[in-house]
Amino acid sequence: MKTKSPKIAIIGGGIAGSTAALYLSNQGLDVTIIEQGPSLVNGPPICHLHAGGNLYREIDTHQCTTLLRQSIDTLKLYPDCADYRPTVIAIPKRDHGSFDELAPRLIQLQRHYQMLVDQDSSNKMLGEPAQYFKTYTRDDVELLSKMPTPDEPTKQDDWLIPVAKTLDLDKLKFPIVMVQEYGLNVFRLAACASLTTENQANCRVLTQTAVTKIEKKSQKWHLAMLNKKATIEESFDYLINAGGYRSGDIDDLAGCHSHRLVEFKAAYVTQWAKTEGRWPEVIFYGQRGTPNGMAQLTPYPNGYFQIHGMTKDITLFEDGLVNNTNHSAQPKLPKTLSEKITHQWPVNIANQRTQRAIAFMSHFIPAFKEADIGGKPLFGAQQIPGHDPELRASDVDFALPFYARSEIVKASSAIDAARGVFEDICQSFDIKNLGTNELGAININLIEDDISSKAQELADQRNYPTSLAKRVIANF
Repeated sequence: MKTKSPKIAIIGGGIAGSTAALYLSNQGLDVTIIEQGPSLVNGPPICHLHAGGNLYREIDTHQCTTLLRQSIDTLKLYPDCADYRPTVIAIPKRDHGSFDELAPRLIQLQRHYQMLVDQDSSNKMLGEPAQYFKTYTRDDVELLSKMPTPDEPTKQDDWLIPVAKTLDLDKLKFPIVMVQEYGLNVFRLAACASLTTENQANCRVLTQTAVTKIEKKSQKWHLAMLNKKATIEESFDYLINAGGYRSGDIDDLAGCHSHRLVEFKAAYVTQWAKTEGRWPEVIFYGQRGTPNGMAQLTPYPNGYFQIHGMTKDITLFEDGLVNNTNHSAQPKLPKTLSEKITHQWPVNIANQRTQRAIAFMSHFIPAFKEADIGGKPLFGAQQIPGHDPELRASDVDFALPFYARSEIVKASSAIDAARGVFEDICQSFDIKNLGTNELGAININLIEDDISSKAQELADQRNYPTSLAKRVIANF
């Protein structure tokens, strides 16, 4: 037994590090977050909950059901950070897929969701299980297109009306599907993480602080850290690597080699002034990395839309997916991409890719060609542990004693990672007397006005439209 009161350092204040800090400090542990950036949860463009992995038809069913459960837990932990609107999934005629291939997975996910609700009624976070998804024929969509667009949806079909009025139906296979799959607002996540950690007496946050050296001495981790003022040296009993796409650099400092991929991706902010009503998210399936890759349209208030186009001209990049080497656990992105993370994008390139995204979406929604550039791209690099670029459900591993690597691919996996770390800490330090406070107790009673104000402040500080930080709530 090392100690009864371990000091824990978390390197990285993204969604993985922040969630671990909230979870562990809620159990009474002494936690310090060390974040190189100016604020928490400032990474890749999170915008979707991924409940069931419906965006990724290529992943296996086990990953889908894992993501479904994790997403329910995420909604319990961060209920004020979700955009509560459904997602419409359409299969283009140019795509190889069909609804008959998609249907068995949707049915299995619906049954799995029902099972989770039967086990615990608090799991009913995605609406009624019987209404987890709904299909619409072409006749259904054409009928909805003739109905007036409501200002606020009051029933499920209302969400499809503004979409039905603008879709080029001749480009799609039918039926299309509406899934109770919600958005996840990165600015509200950052706001809730910041406000909650401020109220945790045993959770210290060091922003604008970089770890420069890690040494293991006398069963303790000795860290050298550099901030704007000075070099700080401090010792900890347990170290959590939550460094995001830079987690390989932390592994190198800790002397722990591991394998991972890093992928640079971007999404684009547009504004469509002529849009009507409240929109769902809209997904058009496509083969990743080809000119006909998936198109994803994510709505925000005041006519703002975020676009992913899974082609190398839009969201993906040439040489944007890289492996690490035998000499380092950190994959090295090409200089042109790494400089986009550390410096501003060249305006002409950002605008060019945004215009491509608008044109890409207008293939299915012709009127969208009138959309304008709405702001700078949302961008970042994402780590994927191991060698499989299609891995989506991953959480934590323990390569060294008293060292955890919280390496998630999707935000909803952060909770499982935090649970795993807590279990390892209890075993490592023979702790039996800590509390067992679960998810619902982590978030203190935050005031909506405070969350909204902080989220919009963060969006403004990061030079994004404040509309991207505003909450979306369904009225039914």
